[in-house]
Amino acid sequence: MPIVTNLDVMLAKRKRKSKELAEHVGITEANISLIRSGKAKGIRFSTLEAICEFLECQPGDILEYQTKVDA
Repeated sequence: MPIVTNLDVMLAKRKRKSKELAEHVGITEANISLIRSGKAKGIRFSTLEAICEFLECQPGDILEYQTKVDA
């Protein structure tokens, strides 16, 4: 998938835990795990906003578009 998540990176940079993020955002740790792994089918803007608020970052710090490189 060309959209990748850097949520792990941002959590590490901010020295925060997934459990803290889940509590702040109001979603389960399982859903945070799906977002972190890139397996989530979508993310609500309100959820993205809460994540950015908690991590003091921009959406582009969490989500990244990567084009496929032909070999």
